[in-house]
Amino acid sequence: MAPSPKCQGKACPAPGPVPNGLIRLYSMRFCPFAQRARLVLTAKGVKHEIININLKDKPDWFLAKNPSGTVPVLETSSGQVIYESPITCEYLEEVYPEKKLLPSDPFERAQQKMLLEHYSKVIPYFYKISMGKKRGEDVSAAEVEFTEKVSQLNEFLAKKKTKYFGGDSITMIDYLIWPWFERAEMMGVKHCLANTPELRKWIECMLEDPVVKATMFSTEDHKVFFNSYMDGKPNYDHGL
Repeated sequence: MAPSPKCQGKACPAPGPVPNGLIRLYSMRFCPFAQRARLVLTAKGVKHEIININLKDKPDWFLAKNPSGTVPVLETSSGQVIYESPITCEYLEEVYPEKKLLPSDPFERAQQKMLLEHYSKVIPYFYKISMGKKRGEDVSAAEVEFTEKVSQLNEFLAKKKTKYFGGDSITMIDYLIWPWFERAEMMGVKHCLANTPELRKWIECMLEDPVVKATMFSTEDHKVFFNSYMDGKPNYDHGL
């Protein structure tokens, strides 16, 4: 029987061992970092089960698996545990090589890692701007910096002359970047993309991807969760 999609808190009993032939993902439905792993699992067609965690009331058994208390976390049927979103995705790429998401060329793989490193410095701006606005702060300086950083992403696509960041088909880097752009409207940063035509085309292409469609939430659902989070009472089970 598949685990309940409802989040598991401190009072919830520990799940049993991971069944043979499956991999388990500890996740949170609205977490963009965990969505990276969900995208990769779905893209690769890997048989998996998901246990959602209450990140405000984490079970001790979950902290025993990942003391930092973050998601995503993968667990195998032999009890191996892997965490940190880029590492979980790279692990899935190596263990399930049937549908490759990373290029075979070492330089192209290195390019994706360099771009991911650049993007890791963009992610904080999504939060700085959205949370600052919610608190009534002046976020204009952050918006200027964010606009400059997304312009660099646009420039990358323009120079590459491809639909996606890794070429003419979706690869790992697209799935690692995507979750925050799914939330761009909810986070109040969409206007910062006004002068990024290539990036906006990329967003349109990503929205047509069956894997993205299968793992995404509507802007409205993201708004409901974000508002509950900002009010200090995150509704992890919104929509269930």
